[in-house]
Amino acid sequence: MAVIGYVQIPLLAAMLLLGCGAKLRRVLRTGSIDEGLGPTALFPMRLRRPLAIIVCTLEGGLGIGLILTAGHCFWPLATTVRAGTGLLFLIATAALIELRQTRPDVGCGCFGDFSTAPVSGRTLARSALLTSAALATIWLRPIRALPAWPQAFEMLGVFCAELLLIAALSPEVGEGLIRLGYSEPCEVRTVPSARTITLLRRSKSWRRYGGLITADRPVDVWRELCWRYVVYPASYLGEPAEIVFAVFLQQRRPTVRAALVDGVTGLPVPWPSARRSGRSQLLSWRIAPRLSPAIAATSAPTPQADLPFSSDL
Repeated sequence: MAVIGYVQIPLLAAMLLLGCGAKLRRVLRTGSIDEGLGPTALFPMRLRRPLAIIVCTLEGGLGIGLILTAGHCFWPLATTVRAGTGLLFLIATAALIELRQTRPDVGCGCFGDFSTAPVSGRTLARSALLTSAALATIWLRPIRALPAWPQAFEMLGVFCAELLLIAALSPEVGEGLIRLGYSEPCEVRTVPSARTITLLRRSKSWRRYGGLITADRPVDVWRELCWRYVVYPASYLGEPAEIVFAVFLQQRRPTVRAALVDGVTGLPVPWPSARRSGRSQLLSWRIAPRLSPAIAATSAPTPQADLPFSSDL
């Protein structure tokens, strides 16, 4: 029984840190805190964001605390940390039961994007199992020395067996396996506008042509299939102009293309550093309306040669 008890500490710490890491991954990927999944959906909209921050902070703090207080160095805090972990899982179990009854269409949100499936009996059983494991560790004594080889193999076997049991109770495992073999089409890929603008400001095109921009915010943003177009007001030779950025919808290092158009006529104009050559006559090729430069940026096979667009990764 002592071996089983000591195995719960690294197991609970791993589950808490994985849950916190999955939520942070969603924040970094989308630029917003997950407010629509999990028990936070039971609360009013104004409370969901602070509650999501509190839950993520508690998971990360308790996960680290379980590891630090396992030995004798921080032993006076061990009981508090373990009791807090048990209380967190107990509240989570009760919240999942309530969520299943009132919002059966909402996922538990335990592991961010991977926990979108509605709360099921398996999810409740996993939460109850982790609650029992956390409560069983409260009165364990500190680990003062590394276990001998026979006891270490015994602990490893118990750890793997319990990990397999938790995996069998986790709908997220199937979702993860599906995502490993599935590539989401760019036409239906979800990338928030704020994320697109953030990636645009990190691109070479922004550093190259940002000096022409006269405003901090875009005047127009829209999406067409795999591209999002961002329009900023600019100044060209003392005349009003606009820079149209075409950003490919992906989470990292997207392709960015840019076109400079006249602010009055909407016709493309050469970049200040562009060479005056015979090809500059092609600037008006199929680009009479204001939106045409952005659309042509993603459809022309060689935009650098035939259109006033530049492309950077």
